[in-house]
Amino acid sequence: MTLAIMQPYLFPYIGYYQLLGAVDRFVIYDDVTYIKQGWINRNNTLSNGQALLFTLPLVDASSNRLIRDIQVHDRLFEPWKGKFLRTLAQSYSKAPHVGKVVGMAEQVLEKAAGHSISAVALDSLVVVQQYLGLTTEVVPTSSHYGNTELSGQQRVLDICRQEGATAYINPIGGQQLYNKEVFRVQGLELSFIQARKVPYRQFKNEFVPWLSILDVLMFNSVEEAQQLLKEYTLI
Repeated sequence: MTLAIMQPYLFPYIGYYQLLGAVDRFVIYDDVTYIKQGWINRNNTLSNGQALLFTLPLVDASSNRLIRDIQVHDRLFEPWKGKFLRTLAQSYSKAPHVGKVVGMAEQVLEKAAGHSISAVALDSLVVVQQYLGLTTEVVPTSSHYGNTELSGQQRVLDICRQEGATAYINPIGGQQLYNKEVFRVQGLELSFIQARKVPYRQFKNEFVPWLSILDVLMFNSVEEAQQLLKEYTLI
């Protein structure tokens, strides 16, 4: 069984979904500290040929708090949601799949008020997963492993052990964090996934890579997006 462990991100870039599709079980790592200026509650869409950052407003988002304990900001959320959805619809008004994709974003954000960023990000993951026909089992919380005294590589190894994994895949950035030999000794094959930059048509503009999955789905059918999900290398 192949496992991946990732923090929850709101409508992340395609590489996140490539990792999801490459494994049998995907653990949402939500009981670790929130990273300010990271990608947990924000990403980029396309506007006038350029990347445009969206950021879901949160309450007391601090690197001293766990991701699962940080809530969506009740007062700021509704006006933000309206503006975000209008901008999304306007920016992609001539994209071939704008109706379906804006509908998915609405579906996720309708339930966001009063919930944690972890729950909202998980909803965004599952909605897109179902749309793309990905069948990976998602474990929605890491808290039941009972190993919060561990950290880094040792905690990952313990989760793999508890899940009965034989292989673990991590994003390419983890090459400096995880050691293949240490995993091998524990009976685990460690691989790193590297997304390949494959351009697709974004209106008539120069291609802007690594935007939110929302951008991919605006311009690509389900079948085309499924092909893009295969454009990665395991190292």
